[in-house]
Amino acid sequence: MQLFIEQLLNGVAMGSIYALITLGLALVYGILRILHIAHAAIYTVGAYVGLFLFKLSGSLIIGVAGSMVFCALLGVGIERFVYYPLLKYPPYVPLIGSIAVMLAIEELCRLVAGPQILTFQAVLPFPQFQIGGITVSSTLTAVYCITALVLLLLWYITSKTELGLAMRAVSQDIPIADAMGINSHLIVSLTFAIGSAIAAVAGSLVGIYYNQVYPTMGTVPAYKTLALIVVGGLGSVPGAVVASLLLGVAETLLIGYANIPLPRDALAFIAMIAVLMWRSEGLLGSR
Repeated sequence: MQLFIEQLLNGVAMGSIYALITLGLALVYGILRILHIAHAAIYTVGAYVGLFLFKLSGSLIIGVAGSMVFCALLGVGIERFVYYPLLKYPPYVPLIGSIAVMLAIEELCRLVAGPQILTFQAVLPFPQFQIGGITVSSTLTAVYCITALVLLLLWYITSKTELGLAMRAVSQDIPIADAMGINSHLIVSLTFAIGSAIAAVAGSLVGIYYNQVYPTMGTVPAYKTLALIVVGGLGSVPGAVVASLLLGVAETLLIGYANIPLPRDALAFIAMIAVLMWRSEGLLGSR
């Protein structure tokens, strides 16, 4: 029973990390209806920038904060110079452009930082405690707390502020939002900035969690998050969070605890196929 609870805690932590990575992709799709595959490259850049700034300053807060600012600017740059000129074309054209950007950023990271794995040895300032004889490490505590804080802030922004109201208006109909006096292009840019900043947090957190950063660390998350937003419901942020948590728990319990002979990364795509067959709108999506 103790092993089961430990695996469950690890699964929730993994699902929380998936949720942080998937949030930006769900936000962008909800507004522009494009698959922002390059979001995984921003997540990789966030890990590298966080690591380098941490080594330069010795402060994890400065490292993560600087990574968030850098990735927010990078996300806005991708939106302005890649997606915006391609919106007049069919949806598969921005998708191809997004994949090209992801591959280009991966190669740039390889050229700048080298192809080797870099260690991210940082101590997260969170407590370690025990529940019924089970030790919850400071790293797990950090993952839970940071994910909860990000989700709470995102919920507040999207539900309780004028920015959130404008984001919902732009996601429903950009021309009508423009006619009502909303600067839709600014709202889209802010959405990219918020999603990219969250990706930077996820990248730094994953780098610390696994103690490694490398150029292709975003390759599997790129396609796994695509599966997750389909399972959760395209454009549904709550659906993406629920799907991420369920996947993290399922991977840990089924693969790590029950020893089911399946590749860990296969579960997300099995879930996506099942959803497309029996509930095409996703868990929390609308028809």
